[in-house]
Amino acid sequence: MDMHADPEQPGSGAIASGPPIRQLFRGVIADRLPGLRPPQAAMLFDAEIAPYRDDADFLGDFYGEILHQDTCRPDTAGGLTLLAARAVDDRVPARHRFQAVHLLFRAATVAERHLAEAWPTTPRHADPDSEARARSAVQARTPDLLTRWSAECPAVRLVLAGLAVVFPTDRTLAALAPRLQSFADQHSQGTDIGDFVRFVLVLAEQDDDRIRTMTESLTDAYWAGTAREAPERARALHLLGQMLTRVGAGLTRPRAGR
Repeated sequence: MDMHADPEQPGSGAIASGPPIRQLFRGVIADRLPGLRPPQAAMLFDAEIAPYRDDADFLGDFYGEILHQDTCRPDTAGGLTLLAARAVDDRVPARHRFQAVHLLFRAATVAERHLAEAWPTTPRHADPDSEARARSAVQARTPDLLTRWSAECPAVRLVLAGLAVVFPTDRTLAALAPRLQSFADQHSQGTDIGDFVRFVLVLAEQDDDRIRTMTESLTDAYWAGTAREAPERARALHLLGQMLTRVGAGLTRPRAGR
């Protein structure tokens, strides 16, 4: 497959007539990653790839090529650059920016989430080298993503908050409490968003006892549990991942722009 397909070359009409989101992503990646692109970019640029019925049909395959069934492969880290480029481009609708950052969160936490699920056995399909590269790829792009906080809609801010506690710094942790205060005021404890925000704030405090207590409390309430003997951070990220998935599923369609 040609990673550098020219949109003006014969055969590109199949792409031009494809699902709108494929066309949009193709334009964003062409502008933001004009040089060598990862293999997954072929789904945007290669006219030989089978046409897709609609946006959902395309997105299912596209995301699956980057993070296949929630597991990392040798080319996952490269594919994450496509998500990061999309996540900072205002041409991309907010709901798709949310999905991009959510997938970055999942890729960065694969090893720990699966460890908590499988404890004390080794996670199935584990690939430590690929997982480490994926985590490093997300970490390198997190500062740029977080600088967009003031420009983002509430839904994307929630997933950015999740990413911030995966890669904590003194600066980002100190900023989380005031940034999330409006969510805490609007969403009470016991709601999906309210519990998510409060758990993020506890993680930002980095108080092991409080993290352990809240992980236990929330898990006992209604989340899939993990072995108490599993590493505390792994358990916390496993819980946070479940919460973020549910928050994302329950959000109404975010408005594009600011």
